[in-house]
Amino acid sequence: MLKIYNTLTQKKEVFTPLYEKKVGMYVCGMTVYDFCHIGHARVLIAFDVILRYLTLCGYQVTYVRNITDIDDKIIQRAQENNERLSDLTQRMIKAMHEDFAQLNILPPTQEPRATDAISKMLDLIQVLLDKNYAYVAENGDICYSVEKFKTYGELAHQNLEKLRSGSRVAVDISKKDPLDFVLWKKAKPGEPSWESPWGAGRPGWHIECSAMSMEALGEHFDIHGGGLDLVFPHHQNEIAQSEGATATKFVNTWIHVGFVQTNRQKMSKSLGNFFTVRDVLKQYPAEVIRYFLLASHYRSPIQYSQENLQTAQASLHRLYTSLRGLVNAGPQTFIPERYTGDYLTKFQAAMDDDFNTPEVLAVLFELAREINRLRDNDEKQAQFYAEYLQYLASTLGILQQDPEQFLKLGLSQENRDSEKIQRFIAARNEARASKNWQEADRIRDELLSLGVILEDTSKGTEWRQK
Repeated sequence: MLKIYNTLTQKKEVFTPLYEKKVGMYVCGMTVYDFCHIGHARVLIAFDVILRYLTLCGYQVTYVRNITDIDDKIIQRAQENNERLSDLTQRMIKAMHEDFAQLNILPPTQEPRATDAISKMLDLIQVLLDKNYAYVAENGDICYSVEKFKTYGELAHQNLEKLRSGSRVAVDISKKDPLDFVLWKKAKPGEPSWESPWGAGRPGWHIECSAMSMEALGEHFDIHGGGLDLVFPHHQNEIAQSEGATATKFVNTWIHVGFVQTNRQKMSKSLGNFFTVRDVLKQYPAEVIRYFLLASHYRSPIQYSQENLQTAQASLHRLYTSLRGLVNAGPQTFIPERYTGDYLTKFQAAMDDDFNTPEVLAVLFELAREINRLRDNDEKQAQFYAEYLQYLASTLGILQQDPEQFLKLGLSQENRDSEKIQRFIAARNEARASKNWQEADRIRDELLSLGVILEDTSKGTEWRQK
C-alpha cells in the first residue's frame, strides 16, 4: 500500500489515483537560460524514481514535465549574450537533454514548452477575468487578486497576513495587494511579445503551468511536484488560478523535493554557489552523482561535497564488485515473477513508505552481502541473486552497467590498458610464487599510483579503478 507525503495536508496518505491503474503526474521543469545544476538534477532524479516505481506497480503513468522558454531571466541572458532568445533556449534545451540522458533520467510522456501554450494561457486568463479573480492593473498588466481566493496560503500553511508580512516581492503600486501576481505582462520595448485581447505582452510565470498541466492531464489530476522552493509562491499561485477558473480541486497529491545545500545554504544560481551537472560529470561518473542524490530521502536536505560524492562512489564500487563475473554486460531484461521473498518484501515496504530510497539501498547491500557469501560455494545461486540485485536496483536507475566497465571507469586511457595491467598482475603473481613479497608489494603500489586496485579472489587477481 503506497503512502506518499502530501505537502498540502502535511502527512503521508495512501495513494489512490483518480482512475484505476492510471496516474497523471506533472512536474515543473527547467527555465532554460543556463546549464542545469545538481539541485535541478536531484528534483528530476527523485521524480524519475517515482515514475519507475509507479510503472513497476502496474500503473500507466502520463508524466508531463514542462519547459519554461520565456521568462525575465531568459530575456536578460539573451540580451547579455547578444543572442536571439530562441537560439539561447534551443541551445540550453539541447544541453539539458544531454545532461539528463547521462544521468539516466527517463524522458517524460510530454514535454510542453511555454511558448507553444500561449493560446491556452490567454483562454485561462479570460476565464479568471470573467469570474472576477483577475483585474487589469494601472500599468496594463493582468493581475490575479489573491484576496478573492479564500483558501490562498493553504499549501504554504500560512494565512494572507503572514504571507504579506513575509513577502519579498518588490512593492508594485499598480497592484491592489502586494501578493497579487501577474498573469499577463504588458509588452516592453525590445522584448518578445504576443498579441492578446489586452494588447501585446507575454505570460507571467505561474499561468503557464496551470494551462499546460490542465491541457495534458485535465482540470483535476493525481500528482504535481517540483523543488521545495516552488511551494510558495509558484505552486500556491497555480492552485489559486486553476481552482479559481474551474471551481474544482486541482491536484490530489503535492510532492516537493528538498534542497541540495552547499555549506548549509541552498544551492542556487542566484547565490552563485551552484555546481552544474556537466562540471561534476568531469569529475565523477554519472551513476555516482545519481547514487549520491538517492542516498538521502528526497524530502531531506543533502550536503554537496567531494567527500559525499567519494562515499557514493565507494558504495557503488562495493555493489558492482558483488555483481562482477555473475551478470551479463548492459541492462537486463528481467522476469519479475522470478523475484520473491524477503528482499522483495523489504524493497516494496521501503518504496511504499514515501519512496524511501535510503532504505532501498540498505536492501541492495543485504543482497550484495548474500551474493558475496554464496560466490565461492554456490555460483548458480549467487548469479540468481546478482540478477535479483540488478532487478531491484533498476527502479533506482542504477547497477545496470557491465560491472567490469563501471569498475574501470575514471582511469586515463593509458592506465586503462588491460594488457599492460595484466602484465603487471602476471609479474606480481610470479613474485608471490617466489615468495618475493617486497616485489609483489612494489607492483601493487605502482598500480595503485596509476589508480588501479588489485583484488585477490579464489578465481585469481582482479582489478578495478581506485
